[in-house]
Amino acid sequence: MKKRSKNIGSSPGGFQHVGLFLPNFDGGGAERAFVNLARGIAELGHRVDLVVGNATGPLRSEVSPLVRVVDLGASRLALALPGLVRYLRSERPELVYSALEEAGILALLARRLSGVGAKMIPSIRNTLSDEARVSSPKRKFLLLLARWLYPSADAVIAVSKGVAKDAAGVLHLPLASIHVIRNPTLTPDLREAAMQPVDHAWFTPKSVPVILGCGRLAPQKDFATLIEAFALVRAERPCRLMILGEGPLRQELTRLAGERGVAEDVAMPGFDSNPYRYMGRCDVFVLSSLFEGSPNVVVQALACGAPVVSTDCPSGPDEILEGVTRGKLVPVGNAERMAAAINHFLDGGADGPVIVDLAGFDYIEAARNYLGVLKQETARGK
Repeated sequence: MKKRSKNIGSSPGGFQHVGLFLPNFDGGGAERAFVNLARGIAELGHRVDLVVGNATGPLRSEVSPLVRVVDLGASRLALALPGLVRYLRSERPELVYSALEEAGILALLARRLSGVGAKMIPSIRNTLSDEARVSSPKRKFLLLLARWLYPSADAVIAVSKGVAKDAAGVLHLPLASIHVIRNPTLTPDLREAAMQPVDHAWFTPKSVPVILGCGRLAPQKDFATLIEAFALVRAERPCRLMILGEGPLRQELTRLAGERGVAEDVAMPGFDSNPYRYMGRCDVFVLSSLFEGSPNVVVQALACGAPVVSTDCPSGPDEILEGVTRGKLVPVGNAERMAAAINHFLDGGADGPVIVDLAGFDYIEAARNYLGVLKQETARGK
């Protein structure tokens, strides 16, 4: 293990041992954010455990050597509860953060069963009302459990103002009790990763513009609208569309590209642990989601210098792109408006300086903010 780096500035909170609880190391935004958060808290001088239901997934290799991984070895997250109880009793962290609703529920249940006094702070990463609308009966049941258990948390964190307002209504929590902290999205490695070569014929060299999407091939991301918009753009000019990610809708999206006559110009190469090298070379980055919490990919694309077209979905894109010269918001599910925005940037609308403040998304800044939440709760009189 590498030697611990010097502490980066002062750290609020005064906690010596911090745990972060996560289902696994899948390549989603929540998983990546918590890997970055664990690194930030460790670099601020704290002992950090990244506790996972199962230590599988492509992001395992990105965990900082300063962070200890605790693998509960559960085949399903619900089966991780006994292991989490044992972890709390044996390791006794002073503070535990959790990401995603099921993990937050398990963490709060584990505290009750363990009898230890660890502070528990779940984080909410999506608009829960939209999740309830499009999710399975299991997800809806989890939201009922969250409504029961989250009031017992020592604090609750939301990744955007929109998520906080939505969560207050869904979980029956006072809005003032939900702390808005931006995702720890940006690390020193991102710029270096963006400079890595891309081994794909469309970029070596790039002969026509490439439009990029990135995310799980699932209904929430609405890549069908992106393909529809791309077909409209492709009818006017030579260009290509690449979507990085994996998921259950691969065959459906492939079929749609064929039906629209653009299959040869649409590539879906799967999940890539370094999407930044594509972001740094694409001509337009597009987020087509139906809903989000605070989309990391929008921040990452901006940091890599790409112009961004995003749906004005709940929640987060409007907060990120406010005042950004290289960002355009379009209505959810509107292929025509999305195509027009893409064409705007392909026609040179991305020229000029990028005016955007991404400081709140820095991993160290986010770590300090996470560690300072309980101090704010004390000041609030909770």
